[in-house]
Amino acid sequence: MRSTARSRPVKTGEGSPLPSLMFRAVAFSGRGLRILDQRALPGRVSYLMPTTAAQVARAIETLAVRGAPSIGVAAAYGLAIECRRLSDRRLRSGLRNAAETLRTARPTAVNLSWAVERVTRVLSGRDLSPARLRNAVLREARRIAAEEVRRSRAMARVGSRLLSRHATVLTICNTGALAAPGLGTALGVVFQARLDRRRPRVYACETRPLLQGARLTMTELLRVGVEATLIVDSAAASVMPECDVVLVGADRVARNGDFANKVGTRMLAVLARESVVPFYVVAPTSSFDPGCPDGGAIVIEERDGEEVRCFGRRRTAARKARVYNPAFDVTPARYVAGFVTEAGIIRRPFGRNIRQLLTR
Repeated sequence: MRSTARSRPVKTGEGSPLPSLMFRAVAFSGRGLRILDQRALPGRVSYLMPTTAAQVARAIETLAVRGAPSIGVAAAYGLAIECRRLSDRRLRSGLRNAAETLRTARPTAVNLSWAVERVTRVLSGRDLSPARLRNAVLREARRIAAEEVRRSRAMARVGSRLLSRHATVLTICNTGALAAPGLGTALGVVFQARLDRRRPRVYACETRPLLQGARLTMTELLRVGVEATLIVDSAAASVMPECDVVLVGADRVARNGDFANKVGTRMLAVLARESVVPFYVVAPTSSFDPGCPDGGAIVIEERDGEEVRCFGRRRTAARKARVYNPAFDVTPARYVAGFVTEAGIIRRPFGRNIRQLLTR
């Protein structure tokens, strides 16, 4: 299910194409679903062409597609392509099974379960014929994708007001268009500032062990023309005094403002507090979980220890070395200056203001 092709500029439907964001992580057309294999970047632009929900789940598990909003969109389209192959008789039961497979592909990012739940609500329409059910599933998947693009553009406009003309930003992991349709989340703020003819600078943490910062964030920043410097994660304390703001994304935000993001985020939050640098989370409302009371209720995905024992394909630690490899950590709300959302910046008290946002 793989192909290799050139990327094209993204057309968002909101003004001119965005030449800086030439990659689309997830795209659906009459020919089917296409997922950019982010494991191959920056060396090769390669696409997966999954034809089943199980293949989409595998792409999510193996980080071929990643970033909370992008995996939500991928899962929604995964159900749409599953509809195509299921017989009329097995359509409803097959969709429910596929939904469970997708929902459990990665446990931390709430966008995944949120998108799957939205699409499977279509199954409550018992009077829908198989043909109408298939159309309804695809419409909902497309609606989710379009909403995420609009959220991304709105967050970028809101967040860019935080950046002065020559602001220096510190970030971790990848939060650009590869992680969220449109402009992205935290990097989307930087991209918007660049589109507004400002000249932000970025320090990008390499983001061990899979180097999403080095491989993906630096690739996107260079394509945009943003002045960027790659640092090892442990250099964050050294560059923090030069930074005006820390911008990060989120995979799940609890009701009280605690949030999960790529492991290393909490380290940046503590360093920012010590250096009196504002620390902002850029996340769409689809990443807020009203059913999660606080960070203690967030399930943290632990990944294979081989990701740490090796650097790429080269072994750097003994096979029997014990490894703790959480994909995420939880940052307490007390370190957060605010949450940049498509509806504006959420400030303290987070509990009350997050509740008001989600019930609006």
